[in-house]
Amino acid sequence: MTSQPNNPLHGVKLEQILNELVAHYGWEYLGHMIKIKCFNNDPSIKSSLKFLRRTPWARNKVEQMYLNMLKNRKS
Repeated sequence: MTSQPNNPLHGVKLEQILNELVAHYGWEYLGHMIKIKCFNNDPSIKSSLKFLRRTPWARNKVEQMYLNMLKNRKS
């Protein structure tokens, strides 16, 4: 396994990313920013993980939102 010291997502599980985003922003804001059903209709971590693992474009948006949240925390 290669080391990725410059990749802030390295070693961070999708579930952890989602839990931190929900804790920080809440489901309503996530659903507003990323328009997917699993964030807007009866949201849950389990259903969201299932969808995000099968949908690369949505996962990319969630990961980008997480990176922005981390960047804003540092500033």
